[in-house]
Amino acid sequence: MPLLLLLLMLLIPAAHEATSSALLGINYGRVGNNLPPTTSALQLLAGLGLGRVRLYDADPSTIRAFANTGVELIVGVPDECLAAVSTPSGATSWVRSVIQPALPATKIAILTVGNEVLTGYNSSALSSSLLPAMQCIHDALAQLGLDKQVSVTTAHNLGVLATSYPPSSAYFRKDLLPILCPILDFHARTGSPFLVNAYPYFAYAGDSTGVELEYALLEPGHGGVPDPGSGLHYPNMLVAQVDAVYHAIAAANRAAARTVEVRVSETGWPSAGDANETGATPQNAARYNGNVMRLVSEGKGTPLRPEGALRVYLFALFNENMKPGPSSERNYGLFKPDGTPVYELSYRLPKENATSGTSGGSITGAGGNNGHSDGSQDSGYYSISASANANVGWWAWTVAARVTVLTMMAL
Repeated sequence: MPLLLLLLMLLIPAAHEATSSALLGINYGRVGNNLPPTTSALQLLAGLGLGRVRLYDADPSTIRAFANTGVELIVGVPDECLAAVSTPSGATSWVRSVIQPALPATKIAILTVGNEVLTGYNSSALSSSLLPAMQCIHDALAQLGLDKQVSVTTAHNLGVLATSYPPSSAYFRKDLLPILCPILDFHARTGSPFLVNAYPYFAYAGDSTGVELEYALLEPGHGGVPDPGSGLHYPNMLVAQVDAVYHAIAAANRAAARTVEVRVSETGWPSAGDANETGATPQNAARYNGNVMRLVSEGKGTPLRPEGALRVYLFALFNENMKPGPSSERNYGLFKPDGTPVYELSYRLPKENATSGTSGGSITGAGGNNGHSDGSQDSGYYSISASANANVGWWAWTVAARVTVLTMMAL
């Protein structure tokens, strides 16, 4: 049996390790009862040219599936675990049992302690545990010599802002400052990023007469919106939302503002929704997510922080049929559970996205066709359709490989 497993591992092609240098990642949510196995998801990721993935929990079998693939993970510490890991002993036990065994085979770069804790339905019960949990997990990693390899943060909803428009006037909710200010100190001290879940879709759906659709969809032809306070010009809403967070950080903690990086841990657009969910269509979803890919592939920063490339995680890989809430919540995926695309993207990542480089390297967009492929696998661009085809081919290839190996073992 060990020889059989070894031969199977040699036969199965590994994903490009170099893709971890890309600036674009994707959220791999699994709130569904009809989703394919992680091995199938890996083939979709390879077909898209994505080497960064965010998980919302720390399921050991899922983490193990990413071992030796080169894919870089953000691993979530679920909200329900916050109390347990907010003590030194609890955090040490969790890191030793869940994270340490997966390293270094699985490339875990970030741990997110909770998701939207400060604005969630259970915020009153969890908020006091957030920073202690972050500190204790970081200390546990440091004790094991892993703190330089794995950083600790949390992901916030844009609801932590009292106002976000114009970006230069943004500031955090005053009731959250006693929690956010020491969290910013933590980021500055440990070098971890400030993560925000930013959705121009919600701004448009909430005020479709006041927010221009092209601005929310990040359309490159839109004239943009000026910020009278800073004099900066914003070509699309996503970079405006990111800069609003930067301004809020500066208003709350000027020392932290000099060093803390803002990254987008979630953004996306639903392909379907309820009758009152304005703009939730496959066409708009394709335009938005394609424009996010185009924006990030340019390797540029925001108007306020042009020197640092914008890092973004798309939401999400699959439609998830068991997510609660309005219909849109179950329709953010690029793919259906059977691995077929929900829609064709308006932009395809250039294959230069997966060129070799160190972690943190930037993407250089390929020239010609504005990112659109002629359908050829070798056209120089990744394709969502090709990704789906690779996923189907994976199963046939794996079965054939297993038959070949078993035949060899029988000889």
